[in-house]
Amino acid sequence: MERHRLAVRDLTDGMRLWRLAWALGWLDIRLRYRGSMLGPFWLTISTGVMVVSLGVLYSTLFKMDVRDYLPFLALSQVLWAFLAALVSDACSTFTEAEAVIRSTRMPFFVFSIRTLVRNLFVLAHNIVVIVVVFAVFLHWPGWPALLAIPSLALWTVDALLLTLLLGGFCARFRDILPIVNSLMQIAFFLTPVIWKPEQLGPNAVYLPLNPFYDLLEIVRGPMLGHVPTAATWLGAVGFSVVLWVLAWAFFVRARGRITFWI
Repeated sequence: MERHRLAVRDLTDGMRLWRLAWALGWLDIRLRYRGSMLGPFWLTISTGVMVVSLGVLYSTLFKMDVRDYLPFLALSQVLWAFLAALVSDACSTFTEAEAVIRSTRMPFFVFSIRTLVRNLFVLAHNIVVIVVVFAVFLHWPGWPALLAIPSLALWTVDALLLTLLLGGFCARFRDILPIVNSLMQIAFFLTPVIWKPEQLGPNAVYLPLNPFYDLLEIVRGPMLGHVPTAATWLGAVGFSVVLWVLAWAFFVRARGRITFWI
């Protein structure tokens, strides 16, 4: 019970310092693109070029209407890039803050918020690609887009707890990061990002078993004007609950050791 109390206190104290976490996340972005003329917009330009190139190529290969496929690809690519970058950054949540953690008594949750904020800034820049593609093809989702709001809230909670889980685990075992990156590459091809779910035909009924599909679809579907199925929502919530339980159990047990691991 004492460990649980200390873990809860870490989260509450970290949330009180959200302004500090926000400033640290913004500083990370500024340092990452220091000396660059366009800063993070270089990433936006590269994302836009890749979306257009892949959209024209795969719409031809898959014999799909580019007006329907390109908005799907733009949204999928931007959302997946955010998920992949967040998972990778989560592994270094605590190790990259080694100097601060060793020199200053600070809630670990501050660094979780910092990782999320940093990736949200990058996502905000890439949203420009989605807006431009939607505007060019006059594709507007309508009222179903409102369903993306609770989905993004679920993503936020998942992201924060994922940083606690992977951040602590990778602080203890430094060789986990390349394994996680390799698994994310495999998940990219197994998840409908560059290909559409209906291309699986009858086998599409098994897609809700893929947690990445569920989490991606509850945001992507509403933004494309579709309402996610009940199975997709149950899958997303179910996998999220499993993540929360694992992350909390690990953080409660490992919180007092993270400083020594890094």
